[in-house]
Amino acid sequence: MNRMVVLAYSGGLDTSVCVKWLTERGHRVVAFMANVGQGDPSAKAIARAKAAGAARVIVRDLRREFVTDYCWPALQAHAVYEGKYLLATALSRPLIAAHLVDVAHRLRATAVAHGCTGKGNDQVRFEVTVRTLDPGLSILAPVREWEFKSREEEIDYAKRHGIPIDVSKRSPYSIDQNLWGTSIESGVLEDLWTEPPADTYRSIRSPERAAGVPAYVTVGFSRGAPTKLNGTPYSSVALVERLNRLGAAHGIGRSDLIESRVVGIKSREVYEAPAGTILLEAHQELERLVLDREMLQFKQGIAAEYARLVYAGLWLTPLKRALDAFVRETQRRATGTMRLKLFKGTCRVVGRSSPRSLYRERLATYSARDRFDQRAAEGFIKLYGLPYEGSGA
Repeated sequence: MNRMVVLAYSGGLDTSVCVKWLTERGHRVVAFMANVGQGDPSAKAIARAKAAGAARVIVRDLRREFVTDYCWPALQAHAVYEGKYLLATALSRPLIAAHLVDVAHRLRATAVAHGCTGKGNDQVRFEVTVRTLDPGLSILAPVREWEFKSREEEIDYAKRHGIPIDVSKRSPYSIDQNLWGTSIESGVLEDLWTEPPADTYRSIRSPERAAGVPAYVTVGFSRGAPTKLNGTPYSSVALVERLNRLGAAHGIGRSDLIESRVVGIKSREVYEAPAGTILLEAHQELERLVLDREMLQFKQGIAAEYARLVYAGLWLTPLKRALDAFVRETQRRATGTMRLKLFKGTCRVVGRSSPRSLYRERLATYSARDRFDQRAAEGFIKLYGLPYEGSGA
C-alpha cells in the first residue's frame, strides 16, 4: 500500500538517497526541511529532493525557536558533553523531530522517516522524541535496512539516478551544521593519528592564521539570556550569527574529540562552535559573580548530567524538565555584562559587571579600604575544623 512518509530531509547524501530508496518501494515521500541555520535550504537542496523523487518539500524556518528554546537553556545549564562538545547537532534533533511529527499530523501521514545510521546518535534522538510525542506513528530508517555498505556505494547510486550531490569519494566528510555549531566526521578523520586537514574545518580560521591583534567584545545578559553585544541590543539569531563571524575570524571554537556515542562505540568528531564557546565562557564567569557558593557548586555538579541527557536524546524526559526548572531559577540573578578578549584561538573574560554581583571590594581588598574583620577568622576556623580535631592521629 502506498503510504505517505514525512522524511526529515537535510539535503545531504544520506537523506537524498533515502528519498529515492523510499519512492522505489512505493512510498509517497514528503521531504521536511528545518532551517536551523545551516544556510539557505530553499535552492539546491529543494531541487535535489525533487530530483530524487519527493512529492513535496516543506521548509520551516526554526532558527529563532532553536536558539531561544534549545540553545539558551543548554547555555544556561553549561551543557558540554565530555568536556568538549557544545551539543549543536544534539540540540537541533528534538526540535526537528517535534516539527516532523507536527507536519505528519497536518498531512495525516502515518509514518515518518530519517536518514540516520544504525551506529549513530541521531537515530536515538529522532525516534525517542517521535515516540514521546506520538507512539502511533511508524518510523522508517532506510539507512539501517538498505543494501549500501559504504558512502561510496551511496554516491554511485545517487549518480545513477541523476541526484546532484556535493560530496565526492575523495573527500567524503559527513557534515551537520546549524547556528550553534558544525559537526564533521568520517573520511580521513577515522584515522586517529591523522591531524585534521585544513579542509576539515568549515568556517573557523586556524589560530596560527588568525589576526595578530586581539579583539574585545562585551556580552550583555538579562536573566541568563544573551541580549546585547558591545551595548547594542540584538535578536537571539543575529547575536549568534555575529559572534560566529567574530569568533571564527579569531580561531575560536575548534575541538577534536574522541566521543562516547549512545550506542556504546567510540567515534572521532571535529566540532566548530565559535559563538557557543564565547557565550559559554561569558556565562560561566557571570554565574561565578552572581551565584552564592552552594548554588554555584551544585549547579556545576548537574551540568554534566544535563549534557548527557541532551546528547542521549532525552530532551522531553521528566528528569530533563526538572533540571530545566532548577536552571531557570538560577538565572534570576544572571544579569550583567562580561568583557572578553579573543586572540588566536583563546577566549577569556577580562572584565565583569553586574547589578546582582556578590563581589564586595571593601571585603576583598587588601588596601586601606579593607572592612573585613580579620579577628573573626580565628573563631570561624576553630568551629570549621572542630569535627576533624584529632582524626588524623
